[in-house]
Amino acid sequence: SPSLSITPYNSTPRPPRVPSQFNSVRTSRRIIALTFDDGPHPELTPRLLDILRQQGIRATFFVVGRNVDAHPEIARRIVAEGHEIANHTWSHPDLTKLGEQAMRREVEDTSAAIERATGRRVTKMRPPYGAINQRIREVLTKDHNLDVVLWSVDPLDWRKPGPSVVTQRLVDGATPGGILLAHDIQAGTIEAMPETIAQLKAKGYGFATVSQLLAMREEARPPVVADAPAAAQSGNAADQEAPAAAR
Repeated sequence: SPSLSITPYNSTPRPPRVPSQFNSVRTSRRIIALTFDDGPHPELTPRLLDILRQQGIRATFFVVGRNVDAHPEIARRIVAEGHEIANHTWSHPDLTKLGEQAMRREVEDTSAAIERATGRRVTKMRPPYGAINQRIREVLTKDHNLDVVLWSVDPLDWRKPGPSVVTQRLVDGATPGGILLAHDIQAGTIEAMPETIAQLKAKGYGFATVSQLLAMREEARPPVVADAPAAAQSGNAADQEAPAAAR
């Protein structure tokens, strides 16, 4: 696991990590993960890192391999300042439209570039556009031992709606255990971050890397069945909980 992961203080050893796919994490704690895709960008990513450092926040960067190769010093800074760095393919293609060899090369070359630049082993991957199918999921989780990380909030910042709209969408969409998507190649997104962070903090949210958030994961509690009426009530409660569990 990457050094940014939180290992709970528990006398019981945790089972080996089994990679899976996540849009969010079930937790009662008001913690969210800010994630940034498509960098590193030579001007915007350092500006974002300045903001995160001033705010005392750790985030997760899903980087494009060719950008890491072009700007390894920024990748090193991401890691040096306590953030998590993760795989977003070499050239940002739709993986579902690639053949097996090309798809694997996109992933492997990016993990190699990240390791070369930072010395960190990659454990997380986000497919471009969120495009994934069962074949790709199995290659990523089973063959490459990567968690597939999607998101629970998408501000559509790549459409350039303006910083205030990006802020509103991220803040309004935040829920405990949420994974918020943004792009550090969009100037408006960087401009939106100070106000976004301020509003999220005002609502009582803390921030974590994706690995830290996954370490806070709570198991869903099964309904308690005492008798027929209680069973019916429990069934209703379970039905109400189902959407949250699926998020």
